[in-house]
Amino acid sequence: MVDSVDKSLPNVDIEDKSKEVEVAVPGTEEVITTDETEITMDDQGGAEISFDPKAEALESKGHFDNLAELMEDESLEEIGGKLFDSYTEYKESRADWADSYREGLNLLGFKYERRTEPFKGASGVTHPVLAEAVTQFQAQAYKELLPADGPVRAKI
Repeated sequence: MVDSVDKSLPNVDIEDKSKEVEVAVPGTEEVITTDETEITMDDQGGAEISFDPKAEALESKGHFDNLAELMEDESLEEIGGKLFDSYTEYKESRADWADSYREGLNLLGFKYERRTEPFKGASGVTHPVLAEAVTQFQAQAYKELLPADGPVRAKI
């Protein structure tokens, strides 16, 4: 049996990418570039920061556009690969928990079936305690609804 089950997402190592950046004096337009960021200072003291200066700007026509249609295939493959790897790692990390959960349901007597009758998505879960409760109710209700003397007491 499993002593403890960790249902949390797997820890992901996050590298500290912070670097010291010199700040320019307001009134002069200056571009400061580090390995991964580009900071452009403007005349009024504001700054525009680009975290990926090499990336091309995506031109979208609306807020709800599908970004996958605007991105390059290489980028999509890289993102998809990372997502798939993270998902499979997560599934593998909780495999012990899922196995113990499945075994526990089997030991309790739960039976789960996917059903399409009487309608699609109807519950297919059965449990022996529920079946016993229905049987006990039926047995006691039978005595009350159909007594040995008959359902009606008549006097002549």
